Amino acid sequence: MEELTANDDLCEIHHTHPDKLEHCAVHKLDDATSQELADIFKILGDKTRIKLLSLLASETELCVCDIAESLQMGQSAISHQLRVLRAARLVKFRKVGKEAFYSLDDDHVVKLMSQGLDHVRET
Repeated sequence: MEELTANDDLCEIHHTHPDKLEHCAVHKLDDATSQELADIFKILGDKTRIKLLSLLASETELCVCDIAESLQMGQSAISHQLRVLRAARLVKFRKVGKEAFYSLDDDHVVKLMSQGLDHVRET
């Protein structure tokens, strides 16, 4: 296998392709949208939050006690992570008496988790 040098991933000539640039102009994300998406990926960059989302993807909803027990963590630590996920609109909650139940906010979160897992498990 040939070893790559620092410049192997650069074009050796400067030659743009107008049709490609036109396509890029239409599909390029604006700064605000790019930042929002980057923030979502930062939030997803925590293994505890990923585990938590994975549990919620496998159930309709779970109470904080069940999540904490399942992940062998304290309720306050789980509650903190859930607040972060809720602020990012990745999870939602409802209160029933003295219990707090959480579920994924919508099908987009399920798809994010599913596609990410498919990619990780791919050989």
